[in-house]
Amino acid sequence: MPLEPIPAIVQKRWSELTTAELYEILKLRTDVFYVEQKVDESELDRRDRESTTEHLWIPGENDDVAAYLRVLHDEVAEHEDAHLLPGRVVVGAAYRGQGLAQRLLARVVELHGSTSMLLHSQSYITGLYATFGFVAVGDEFVEAGIPHRTMFRAGR
Repeated sequence: MPLEPIPAIVQKRWSELTTAELYEILKLRTDVFYVEQKVDESELDRRDRESTTEHLWIPGENDDVAAYLRVLHDEVAEHEDAHLLPGRVVVGAAYRGQGLAQRLLARVVELHGSTSMLLHSQSYITGLYATFGFVAVGDEFVEAGIPHRTMFRAGR
């Protein structure tokens, strides 16, 4: 039996997203962050629309989005020289355990590895980010009722 082809990572800016793509991205984020994790803070922070924001995702079966992340650019770095912030890393329940978050993070490091990056990881998943060179900085904090750690990756 032939293997299913691995879908390519899609990367677009806000102005390039179709309505259907945006819907599927927001559906995945809502399903995981609001319904599953019970996050009670605003998901739509208007940062998705910024011209410098990169949206990366892996298409799923049935025209949905299997996994997603976005990369923000902050003019003023929150820590050292990290102006890039990968975030909203999410994998749909039906697609977990396939290494999709790792594929997306590897792509971000491939694209931006020479630039310092900062992210805010849910504490239980810091090991994932550590494999890509992110190091915890500062104390654990609670955001949206979930323990988090700030993690920094120096540009290389």
